Amino acid sequence: MSEADATKGNRRSSKYSTLDMKEKSSCLERIALRNSLAKETLSEFFGTCLLVTFACCSIATAVLNYGSSAGILGATVGGSLAVTMAVYATGGVSGGHINPAVSFAMCMTGKLPWVKLPFYVSAQFLGAITGSAAVFGVYYDALMKYSGGVLTVTGQNATAHIFATYPSPYLSTLNGLVDQIMSTALLLILIFAMFDKKNMPVPSGLEPIAIGLLILTLGLSLGSNCGGAMNPARDLGPRIFTSLAGWGSEVFTAGNGFWWIPVVGPMCGAVIGSYIYILCIEAHHKKDVDILHPNLDIEQFEKHELASMA
Repeated sequence: MSEADATKGNRRSSKYSTLDMKEKSSCLERIALRNSLAKETLSEFFGTCLLVTFACCSIATAVLNYGSSAGILGATVGGSLAVTMAVYATGGVSGGHINPAVSFAMCMTGKLPWVKLPFYVSAQFLGAITGSAAVFGVYYDALMKYSGGVLTVTGQNATAHIFATYPSPYLSTLNGLVDQIMSTALLLILIFAMFDKKNMPVPSGLEPIAIGLLILTLGLSLGSNCGGAMNPARDLGPRIFTSLAGWGSEVFTAGNGFWWIPVVGPMCGAVIGSYIYILCIEAHHKKDVDILHPNLDIEQFEKHELASMA
């Protein structure tokens, strides 16, 4: 082959590859969302779906193998890693809230516009239901074998707790509510600390790992009473799905009507925790002017600025 023919062939190949790239680019442009709120809503849906899929699959692995797969510890670690992976997947788009309690606290403290809250929360619940359906589908045969074809909420072969949390037999309603308020308050205190640039923020890119370790800590220390839900979507979404998928209305009546506690408790605890951090730490940071001029009184600085402008 002559040099001219080779050059001609390279040009033809380059031309076709350019056309392929343009076609791929145009396909992506057609499906790309333009509205930022739509992108964030889809991100929260996808992230919560990932969270529930990984977390419930971890529990299913432990339960359906009769505890031979690391049991409670394996499920706790799996749930923590599920949060890490979900935040990695969505954190750059929507912040990776994947939890209505977190979104509500962000709105209460002015870190998220209120107009976004209904979209975030709706997406989170839909994502949780979708994730539950995925877990049910992939573990269907194992569920049928383990339960003998009868899906129950309580009893020796109960399987509803794979999807949602249920209280320990000794737990009272008040104690369960306190548990959820306290655990979610601690969750938000540490989340605010991790992202506080004037404290000791987590290095960029490592935030999901830090959040996963936080969830692991909370699961190991506060998970025995009622499973450490701390997330209304993570708990109520799968509970709704199981009520429709064969477990029935007992998922809402079990534990003296426990279902509302992992919904109300985290919402209250998130607000309490975020304001505790603000009142105890964030409100006492030195302002930027204090850092630049440590010996300058704020009132004197403001007068100096007004005089300069005049």
